[in-house]
Amino acid sequence: MCPVLNAPTIMKFLGNIVWLVLGGFLIALIYYFVGLLMCITIVGIPFGVQLFKLGTYALWPFGHELVDGPGEPGCVSIVMNLVWILLGWWEIALIHLVCGLICCLTIVGIPWGLQHFKMALGSVFPFGKQIR
Repeated sequence: MCPVLNAPTIMKFLGNIVWLVLGGFLIALIYYFVGLLMCITIVGIPFGVQLFKLGTYALWPFGHELVDGPGEPGCVSIVMNLVWILLGWWEIALIHLVCGLICCLTIVGIPWGLQHFKMALGSVFPFGKQIR
């Protein structure tokens, strides 16, 4: 048996494909579009970069996770996360929570609901995180 094509790898791949078809691609496009809008201004570039990170995570969430970067959380990332929350970006997390609850209404949708919950947590405090 090929070591790359084991059962967990195949299941992650299939989960990501279903995720993309059922809205993950649209979520990522929205993240990228709003990130581009934020990058138009100098002040918005740090927020745009975080939206690009969340968009990349939204494209292929199964088998990946948002973790603290080396030496994080630092003072700058804590302050930027507070600014992020005060500017209203917590609404992204609220949307992911609602989508996660809707997905978890059925047994089949629970894995996708759990991905929404992970994305909600990452979208509340995105500064200092990296995709692993």
